[in-house]
Amino acid sequence: MRKRAVARGLLYGGIALVAGAAGVGGTLGYQRLTAPDTSAVDAQAAALAQDLGQDLHAGFYSAGGGTFGGPFTEGTLVAQVEEHGGALLSLRSAGLTHTADVMLGLEPPEGAAVDPDAYPVRCYRFRFTRGAGSVWHTDLTCPATLPDGRPGSPAAKLGAQFALQPHTANVHREASAAGYDHTPAGATRFLRDTHRVADTDTVTDVSGRATGGDVYGRATGDDVYAVALRINGVCHYLRMSADADLVPLWAAPADEQHDCLARQAVTASALFGSDPAREG
Repeated sequence: MRKRAVARGLLYGGIALVAGAAGVGGTLGYQRLTAPDTSAVDAQAAALAQDLGQDLHAGFYSAGGGTFGGPFTEGTLVAQVEEHGGALLSLRSAGLTHTADVMLGLEPPEGAAVDPDAYPVRCYRFRFTRGAGSVWHTDLTCPATLPDGRPGSPAAKLGAQFALQPHTANVHREASAAGYDHTPAGATRFLRDTHRVADTDTVTDVSGRATGGDVYGRATGDDVYAVALRINGVCHYLRMSADADLVPLWAAPADEQHDCLARQAVTASALFGSDPAREG
């Protein structure tokens, strides 16, 4: 009797294990069928890392140029991220090492003729210093709340910002601001004259500071003027200088959208502030 009871117990236990395994397998199979395919947006993260590496290619004998070329500022990073269908969440620096949190999948990448559903929203962390091989990236859990603590979806908020940003051919085109006064009025005139904003775009809250200026923002001989402003309500930074080969205008990171201060624009416009391809 006892042996038969034990046998029955083992039999029932085996059935339960098989049934449990089948249930788990079925659940995993269902998840595989229903989970979004992230391969396309993951490929964009890899492509972004490669493009950043081109812009960070250092050395006197390098080809230089990269995909944007010129002084590498936060504008270079933001322009690259946006062309890959994403937005910059934050950027932290420790010496020459920079850590950027990025959200991709907000839009299909530039020029992609695909269904937007193929690009689910995903977040990644990029670290880089100088040189084509310095860029490293990994997956990152997307934030559940807005950086300023207000209710709402970060993906929805950043997606809406895309619609509000100026959509002109010159937004990411390199240009020199030589000849324009380093004042809020001069900055606004530069944006209008170079068609980085259209007549229908609203420019407000313009404030600037020379990157080498004193605590009051007065120029001290430096020829770079950093400006924080809002275009259609979205905070942007502008780097006015004689350099003709850099991205001068870009949307501020998500964690700086609320404040939108000139001192933040100074830090963002510096970053490396030089062309890595010309340094060895």
